[in-house]
Parts: sequence; C-alpha cells; structure tokens
Amino acid sequence: MSDESTRGLLTQAVHAGEPRTHPYDALAAPIAQTATYTFADTAELIAYFEGRKTRMEYGRYGNPTVQLVERKVAALEHVDAAVAFASGMAAVTTSILSIVKADSHVVLFADCYRRTRQFVSTFLTRFGVEHTLVAPADVDALERAIRPNTRLIISEAPTNPYQTVVDLDRLSAVAREHRVKTLIDSTFATPVNLRPADHGIDMVVHSATKYFSGHNDVLGGVLAGSAGIVSLVRDLRDVFGGNLDPHAAYLIHRGLKTLPLRVAQQNASALRLATALEAHPRVRQVWYPGLASHPHHETAKRLMRGFGGVVTFELDADLQQVSRFVDACEIPRIAPSLGGAESLIEQPALMSYFELTSAQREEVGIREGLVRYAVGVEDADDLIADVRQALDRAFR
Repeated sequence: MSDESTRGLLTQAVHAGEPRTHPYDALAAPIAQTATYTFADTAELIAYFEGRKTRMEYGRYGNPTVQLVERKVAALEHVDAAVAFASGMAAVTTSILSIVKADSHVVLFADCYRRTRQFVSTFLTRFGVEHTLVAPADVDALERAIRPNTRLIISEAPTNPYQTVVDLDRLSAVAREHRVKTLIDSTFATPVNLRPADHGIDMVVHSATKYFSGHNDVLGGVLAGSAGIVSLVRDLRDVFGGNLDPHAAYLIHRGLKTLPLRVAQQNASALRLATALEAHPRVRQVWYPGLASHPHHETAKRLMRGFGGVVTFELDADLQQVSRFVDACEIPRIAPSLGGAESLIEQPALMSYFELTSAQREEVGIREGLVRYAVGVEDADDLIADVRQALDRAFR
C-alpha cells in the first residue's frame, strides 16, 4: 500500500484520513448525527471499558464525522493527531489551559489575535497565570522574557492585521532550549502555505471557520500536534464540552477537500492585488508578506509556500474617507472574517476596535487609515478594477 504521507497535497486534501469505503457504500462521508451510541450487550460494554474494543461511547467523547476532520487535518499538518472544537477560540483556550497551571507564565507577541490576548491578560490572571507581551516577531525579546515558570509561547503566523511572520525555526529552538511549549495560530497560513510543526512547533491551531470550511457558513476549530499533546487537549475538551457538531464537521470536511485549490487562487490574487495597491498614489503602505517591501518578506519566503489571501493596507485618508472607499467597493462584502469564497473588507478601527478612541487605537497599532481585504476566489482582474474604481469614487 502507498504511504499516504508521500502523496501530493491535492491528493492528501481529498483522501487523507479517510477509509476506502464509507457506510452504505456512500462516496461522500455520511453525517453521524447522533449524541448516543448503543452497546449490543454487557459483554461489549465491559470490553470497551477494559480497552479491548475500540468504538464510540458518547457524543462528547467522539463522533465518526468529527474524526474524519481530525484525521485529515493531522495528515495535512504532518503531525500525529488533531482534535476538533466548536470554534477557533474554543481550540485556542482549551489548548492553553491544557498546558498552564497556577503560577505559570505565558509569553506572547503583542500582535496576537486580540481575543487570545484578552483571554491571557484578563481571564488567566484570575487563576494566577502571569504573562508578558513582547514586540511582534522579536525572538530576542521573547527569549529575554522567558522565566523559570514560563510554560507556553503563543504567536500567530502570519499575524493579523500586519502579516508579521516570526522566524519559527528560531522560535522553536529558543523554546526547546528553555523547555517551553509553543503554540502557533496558523489560521492565516493554512497547511497549504505553512506547516509550523515542520519547523519544530508543538501545537498548531486553526479557526476552521476560515479557510478550512471556505464558504463562510460554519464555525469550528482544530488543534494539531503530537499524540501526547493532543491527548491532553482532548481530555480537557471532553470535560469542557466545546465539541464540534457533526453537521459542522461535515461542512468543514467537505471544505478541506478543495482547500489547496482555493488557497492557491487566493495566494495568486492577493499578491496581484497587493502589488496593484502598492503602486496606487492614494495608498500609503501595504502589508503583505509576498511583497519585497514587507519587513518580514525574507522570512516569509523561507518558511512559506504561498503568502496567503489577506492584504492589509493604509490609505492616505482619515476615517471617514476610508469608510467612503469601503462603501464604494462593489465586490467585497463588509464583514469581519476571511478565508471564504467571497472577498470581504473591513476597517479594523471600526470592525474590531470601535469602542476605542483614536488615541487608544494608535497605542495598539490600529491606524485610522487601515483596511483589511480578505481575498476570495473571484477573478483577480475584477478585484483590482473594483478597488481602483472605489478609490476614484472615494477621493473624487
């Protein structure tokens, strides 16, 4: 039999982690829409609890449709195992809680996803877990921040919204030297563009809501890593109950089959859009790791096979002018997500930081001229033409 891990990414996305045949001889994996599993008799029950029979017991402890997602993600990430959750944040928070304890210390980069920062800085402090924020991608500062009680390092790759790409090889080497676990949120990259575990990262988390599902129609999250780490996280998930629903799992599993095709299109279109924006006189700066002008371009070239579908740029404009530009765009919808078939656009100052004053936004690095464009699978020529006409209309 062929080794599944040696097959190409497109083949793995379609077939990895799946049995050759499904129940009822169905080509598509059926949805196991059940919360409870029955035992034929007491002997089977005892065999299960004694570990002599592998099977499902209760929906919170496992589901066949959910397991298909977990096995496929593990294969795509080149790791032993994965565990699925009801949302990306459920995956993040449960993974963190599986590693830290009272009097632990966590180090994270200051540009981590704001809800992750919020969880670490507000929730964990109630239980005596300390944290240190360090400058984006500054591995030297991160190493200086490590203490004897540091248990975990957290980052994204790339980060939101400025597309910072930390050197994962250096990061993992520092972590190993100090015996600290690493967690990377790789939602923006997907295993198509980057596999953090190949660079020594212990835990890789995804919001499956984004590129994995690919159609803006389902919530989900996944944690991937070694069998030991995933077992710890799974045990905690079984207690917390943040399980992925079987129907949501079916939609994510279906989306994973076309993940490489969609991401390849989004990579190509995003690079073309970023290049066009960088040349426009109304654009002050573009942040896209595929551009030579990006401060982490060389690191991105070394680590990544593609540069992702999100383009962040700053207009030479105030908040109201930027809103006029966003409203003038005819293809992207105004929405806070990314990774789907439809292009989405937002002003971070309004979408995620509306409650802050202008000065407070500046303090956290969110400029009023900032726009985040999540590229879908539309024709790149149409996206570029639409942005140009919107800029013309906004600054007429």
